[in-house]
Amino acid sequence: MSISTVASFSRQELRDLVRSQLKMLLEQDNFQGAKALLVPVQPADIAEAIEGLPETMQAIAFRLLSKDEAIEVYENLDSSVQQTLIEDFKRQDVQDIVDKMSPDDRARLFDELPAKVVRRLLTQLSPQERQATALLLGYEADTAGRIMTPEYIALKEGWTIARALEHIRNRAEMSETVYYLFVTDVARRLTGILSLRHLVMAQPEQTIGEIMTREVVSIQTDTDQEEVAQLIQRYDFLAVPVVDTEQRLVGIITVDDVIDILEEEATEDIYALGGVQSGGRQLLPDQSAGGGPEAGGVALGAVDYQYGHHLGDS
Repeated sequence: MSISTVASFSRQELRDLVRSQLKMLLEQDNFQGAKALLVPVQPADIAEAIEGLPETMQAIAFRLLSKDEAIEVYENLDSSVQQTLIEDFKRQDVQDIVDKMSPDDRARLFDELPAKVVRRLLTQLSPQERQATALLLGYEADTAGRIMTPEYIALKEGWTIARALEHIRNRAEMSETVYYLFVTDVARRLTGILSLRHLVMAQPEQTIGEIMTREVVSIQTDTDQEEVAQLIQRYDFLAVPVVDTEQRLVGIITVDDVIDILEEEATEDIYALGGVQSGGRQLLPDQSAGGGPEAGGVALGAVDYQYGHHLGDS
């Protein structure tokens, strides 16, 4: 197939082609060919291709992936397929995948699994990952606390830029994003925010306190997830900090975390327009959306400056 022919395909047509080719190669037991087919494909598209396979082939296709790629693909799979794969895998396979998942994605998976399976998986996690997951599962479903990730980078006001950059280099792989950097005091209370761009443009001897923005937009752990999604969508945030009742930073929510929520909300709105039932309940136009982003403890006074002006160009 020529490059010009490939270029003429739409993205959906390419995904369909990958799925059909993958199925054909697996039926022929051509595992090397199937593995080669998936090499240039994005994880989200691989996940969609696996979801379109017969159940007996899904685990076989998944095992063709490298460990690092498998984790990313697994996070993109539908929860029903995730559960099927967990039941098919050996204990060590499950442990390797689940332990490497981000805490928020892991918590969403556990929400869909039977309690008995969740208890077994929790015992197999490393102590650090078990603690992070237990933290998220302790919050009410459909709240900011449940969908946030505790993997973020926190800086201190008195640190020099040089020290902050060294800290980021050491922790970047463990954080979900490094574009937004949060500043906390000794009690972990959120005191400021800055962008990675402003950090690298500052002089090495300057301190974080000199360049950070003190007016911080944050959300409470009990804020409804739809309100969080609306806030992120309305102001084009890449991430927003989550604090507890004492203003201590406990996690962040990134735009990736709310995409599914926004899609689900849009689907409910469409159902509502026709008075169609969704999720077993009758939807009316005024029930399809939650309260405005001002609800749930969201402080919006400094939105334009904090993210639009100060961080929007990072």
